[in-house]
Amino acid sequence: MKESNHEPMGLSIEPKQFTLSELAAALGEQFEGNPDLLISGVAGIKEAGRGQISFLSNGRYLHFLERTEASALVVAAGVDTKGIPAIRSENPYLSFLMIVRLFSQPLRHRYPAGVHQTAVIGEGTVFGEGCHIGANTYIGEQARIGKNVVLTPGVVLLDRVVIGDNCILFPNVVVREACRLAERVIIHSGSVIGSDGYGYAHDGKVHHKIPQIGIVVIEDDVEIGANVAIDRAATGITRIGRGCKIDNLVHIAHNVEIDEYCLIVGQVGISGSTHIGPNCVIGGQAGLAGHIVIGEGVKIGAQSGVTKSIPSNVCVSGYPARPHDQSMRQSAMLSKLPELMKRVKDLEEKLAECANAPNDEKRGSK
Repeated sequence: MKESNHEPMGLSIEPKQFTLSELAAALGEQFEGNPDLLISGVAGIKEAGRGQISFLSNGRYLHFLERTEASALVVAAGVDTKGIPAIRSENPYLSFLMIVRLFSQPLRHRYPAGVHQTAVIGEGTVFGEGCHIGANTYIGEQARIGKNVVLTPGVVLLDRVVIGDNCILFPNVVVREACRLAERVIIHSGSVIGSDGYGYAHDGKVHHKIPQIGIVVIEDDVEIGANVAIDRAATGITRIGRGCKIDNLVHIAHNVEIDEYCLIVGQVGISGSTHIGPNCVIGGQAGLAGHIVIGEGVKIGAQSGVTKSIPSNVCVSGYPARPHDQSMRQSAMLSKLPELMKRVKDLEEKLAECANAPNDEKRGSK
């Protein structure tokens, strides 16, 4: 591979312009207004100025229509845009994201192919075409790196790691021995893939470390946020399924299996050997016990504590996690607890007064 002393290119983007009709055609949607209206950028409805397009998908923001300076909007059918040119879409948010892609530079294109002179590469490592190997990266022996892979400064890949085509690893990502990434995986700064699982055996006095000899497998199109730790399996595989999106500061323990297209929000902790079915959503700061099974399509609310298996297509919340409607009822009851305690105290005082009253007063009260 050709060596290069260049650092990765910055995030600057060449100016782009599209007409309103061109944007509508790219989305396959209808538009209202001047077809030749030039759009040169994108922004939120509060910040948008002349020449920019924004979107409106939530009724709570309708009042911004009165003062937005956006030249055009992406909105749902039936929304009165107060005369602002518009593209009509069944899913304005998704359509707006597609427009953002038209104006942005593909992430991979920001990094020119080449190997920085400070990179350290072990014997037997093989690269595909078009890779960017940044400054101070370290790659161990017998690694296999696919085509158009981007390793930004400070990335560490240990021996026998496999990285598929078009993956992007940001600064200070570590992928430990023999772990495997499929294609189009994105890992953000500071994440560690394949750290040792938390396994110890106690002999009554000393905690003896159990060797963690498995690996981590990350399938196609997974994106992993910053400072995520995914532990290698004790034996076998810790697996992250195709299309999963993992937020910052998540911990996934050894031998966890996560099926395809799950969303895992920040600060979630998943204990060892738990199996999560496809299309699940796990809210921020939720904790999952080990050796349980989460069914397909389960939604787990933020800060929930999941202590047992959950069947498919159930929404749970609270600690311990229970069906969401039940959890909400219990929370509502707890909010009334001070009032109930006061009523009980008042009743106790009245009973005590009755008990201490003279007998004739008691008879009179009857």
